[in-house]
Amino acid sequence: MNKVTDASPDPHHLDLLRLADLAATLEGQCALLDMPRLNADALPAGDGQARWAVALERRSVVAGTADPCLHLTARATVQLVCQRCLQPMAQALAVDRRFRFVASEAEAERQDEDADDEDVLTLPPRGRLDLQPLVEDELILALPLVPRHEVCPQPLPRPDNAQADEPAAHPFAALAALKQGRR
Repeated sequence: MNKVTDASPDPHHLDLLRLADLAATLEGQCALLDMPRLNADALPAGDGQARWAVALERRSVVAGTADPCLHLTARATVQLVCQRCLQPMAQALAVDRRFRFVASEAEAERQDEDADDEDVLTLPPRGRLDLQPLVEDELILALPLVPRHEVCPQPLPRPDNAQADEPAAHPFAALAALKQGRR
């Protein structure tokens, strides 16, 4: 593989066709603050950067067609709210996805149904891909459905009427008492 040595590749204008012909690999980073859809659910944490790497190639899937393919890896750390203790928490996000680009939307839909290990997308106009929205989409998909600490840093608050040394009442104890009273 050819590593493109541009120190700061522009993720907004990747020439998919040329880079796939070169079997190029690229690395870069994007500021998390430049990803408004991700920021709606998660705040930047750590150094505030999403680090990404792509490897491009041409691969034949359908007889006679060598489609441009892109393997994307990305890593970032965001701040979420733990749904258990409601305290902020840092969450590492990791993406490892494969994409294949075809000429038409109809072809992408048809082939995507059968593609288990990759997503099939329509080739962007003139073969130019803005990588940043793709990285943002994949980081959003990597967010946990219910963020929570492995172990919350502070004990969870008890209800005001619960005593610290009293064991919590079984939730169906009152129902059992009512049932016994009917007999």
